Amino acid sequence: MVGMTTASQPLGGLFVPLITPFTAAGDLDQETLESLAHRMLDAGATGIVALGTTAEAAALDEDEKARVLDICARVCRDREAPLIAAAGTNDTRRSQAALAALARWPEIRAALVVVPYYNRPGEDGVLAHFRALAARTPVPIVVYNIPQRTGQQFGWPAMRQLAALTQVAGVKHAPGSVDLDTVAMMAERPDDFSVLAGDCAFAPALLALGASGMISASAHVSTASFAELVRAWRAGDARTAQPLGHRLAMLGARLFAEPNPVVIKAVLAEFGHIPSATVRLPLVAARPASVGAALTAMAAVGPEALATV
Repeated sequence: MVGMTTASQPLGGLFVPLITPFTAAGDLDQETLESLAHRMLDAGATGIVALGTTAEAAALDEDEKARVLDICARVCRDREAPLIAAAGTNDTRRSQAALAALARWPEIRAALVVVPYYNRPGEDGVLAHFRALAARTPVPIVVYNIPQRTGQQFGWPAMRQLAALTQVAGVKHAPGSVDLDTVAMMAERPDDFSVLAGDCAFAPALLALGASGMISASAHVSTASFAELVRAWRAGDARTAQPLGHRLAMLGARLFAEPNPVVIKAVLAEFGHIPSATVRLPLVAARPASVGAALTAMAAVGPEALATV
């Protein structure tokens, strides 16, 4: 496709998939979103992800999505930080249209595209889907592999075929375990194929195996600690990374004790970083016990976690 952007260097580091702050009345809170994006970068995040699951993107209308991208693109342009935008559905034609629309924001470094969900097309169908997208996308693609949400297994032998495509930059890997397939991927992946850990509980282990970084919703809180975890593993500093990874994995488990991002929003509201923990139906507010457990897990990470929340 004429005008395609190709990945100039592998994606790596800590990416935070931003929540979408809402006012108490349920409207998009643009000022808070911009402040939050800057806060994540100030605390050590490499870049941000817009319109992911954590953003409640399924509950946003098209105008709201465009406004979110406007804000995130402006922040990333001003801060010279990479922006990844989530796009795509379980329908190939609509996914092609969603990717094409991203050309409006030249700041977008890559598109996070989920494996087709619900209709479960099988690995042959998933391969055909991503090949069709790669042939026409204006930005590199990061495949979002999360079987828990998609109901679709997509193993490394099939993923390896996508890794060979110029317009596929990597994978957000969130299979819910570190299995033999994951080990094979880490051993055999091309040098220019970025593996970004997407499951907070298993991210430390994946970083230890050589992942390029992580896309972590949990890094909305204790951001500096998550950034240090990525830095330490990439530097080979296991003495720092191992105990820190254990504590952050437990924090991630507490933040995901209820559907994402309800606990994260409640914690951010607790610290005054967003004025309201409002979520849109069908999500409902986090239970106080879940919020309390998350705050306790934050304290266990260390005083720096609370200082940079």
